[in-house]
Amino acid sequence: MALAKKKNCFACHALDKKVVGPAWRAVAEKYRSDAGAQAALEAKVRKGGKGNWGGIAMPPQPALSREELTGLVAFVLQLK
Repeated sequence: MALAKKKNCFACHALDKKVVGPAWRAVAEKYRSDAGAQAALEAKVRKGGKGNWGGIAMPPQPALSREELTGLVAFVLQLK
């Protein structure tokens, strides 16, 4: 969670409610049974995009290191 705060993820996301982007617990629930979720969400965060959660685009996050990206997505997916 500290990394998410440091990288300003909470400007658009919250754990339990939609802000600009989806609530992270909703993301975890949607992808819970998807074996490819980690890779798919890493690509979405890295490249950005829209359409999965409404019309507002997720901006690309090219400055995240590979380790940061993997850790952030793993953090979101483990939420219950």
